[in-house]
Amino acid sequence: MRIRRWRLATAVAVLVALPLAGCGRADDAGGDSGGAGQAVGAGPAKGEIAVWAMGTEGEKLPALAADFMKENPEAKVNVTAVPWDAAHQKIANAVAARQTPDVSLVGTTWMGEFAKTGALDRTPDGLIDKASFYPGAWDTTEVKGASYGIPWYVETRLIYYRTDLAAKAGITSPPKNWDELKAMATAMKEKTGAKSGFYLQPGKTGSWQSVLPFAWQAGAELTKGDAFNLNSPEMTEALSYYQSFFKEGLSVTDMDPGATEQEFIAGRMGAFISGPWHIGLLKEKGGPAFADKFAVAHMPTGKKAATSFVGGGDLAVFKDGKNRDAAWKFVAWLAKPETQAKWYGLSTDLPAMKQAWDDPKLRADPMLKTFGAQLDDAKSPPAIPNWEQIAAAVDDQVEQLCKSDRSAADAAAAMQQKATSIGTGA
Repeated sequence: MRIRRWRLATAVAVLVALPLAGCGRADDAGGDSGGAGQAVGAGPAKGEIAVWAMGTEGEKLPALAADFMKENPEAKVNVTAVPWDAAHQKIANAVAARQTPDVSLVGTTWMGEFAKTGALDRTPDGLIDKASFYPGAWDTTEVKGASYGIPWYVETRLIYYRTDLAAKAGITSPPKNWDELKAMATAMKEKTGAKSGFYLQPGKTGSWQSVLPFAWQAGAELTKGDAFNLNSPEMTEALSYYQSFFKEGLSVTDMDPGATEQEFIAGRMGAFISGPWHIGLLKEKGGPAFADKFAVAHMPTGKKAATSFVGGGDLAVFKDGKNRDAAWKFVAWLAKPETQAKWYGLSTDLPAMKQAWDDPKLRADPMLKTFGAQLDDAKSPPAIPNWEQIAAAVDDQVEQLCKSDRSAADAAAAMQQKATSIGTGA
């Protein structure tokens, strides 16, 4: 997702989830559990297929859908572009009124919420090979053992760093573990004059996406069974490490998140964490001469792993849609490797299907190859209905952690208490 979309999506994350479960269908309120959905009929797609897509996807999808309609001349795909900041409520209202489209792009962290309503159709048996997708991406579609869609596109997070400043600081290779990351940040700060050796989000909205990779790297599990596990020793260790960058003056708390590019280009920031959208932004704003001054690196290895965050968008089919078979045929077509590779050319959205990464455009770009490699070890938060509220609680504690003397243990305990009081919503 591009940065403008990420800001809108994270703003939506603070919305309190609507009480949709009460609007569920009488036969399946609370969602299905386990298994696969009814098979799709043979033959080409026919009839009208109503599709909602957000942001740039909504603008670009009609061009791709035209190819589908050439292959399926009796089908007509009607795409409605929906702004990301209105998408959650629009889908929620449509579910409640049982006036949904056939297909919609759904934010990965919304899947648990909408699956609980019983509004999403389970992925048909035999339609999609889950092994073809990156595991972390496929996991975003699964709720209680059942899949409710396919991953359409993905993004993950890497470390962006100034190669020229790293050389000046005596860093000859990207950091491979927590100790090396701290050493790079310290050298960047002390030897290059960077205000932030390594910028981390100081508890602003969406900071949970930066914190969770360190938690997973330390071996933390966010849930155990049906209970939260946010106050584990591993989570506390990750929070303490995250906080240390602020305690040691290696990251700042007073920077406008919108200033990331200018601070990095100006050399006031040595490194930061972000997704693939920043490649284009930095090249555009930095100009041709800046393209050789930065690189990306894998997330560092903690005690257990070198895991990153996986986000993106899933495609879901609604039970109240009017053309189920054609909807799933369109979704399956969008999941083909050749379609996903062509979609990257139109949108720069990274493919969720591994085989699509064999496309020459993706193979030839060393930065994109690094993102592709990171996707082999990337996770998503648990697919639970109340995740957006839990995320807001994590953000609140991270802000206190970064801007005060609050201990990591106290922050973890507060996260656990708040999450437990909210509940999973399952």
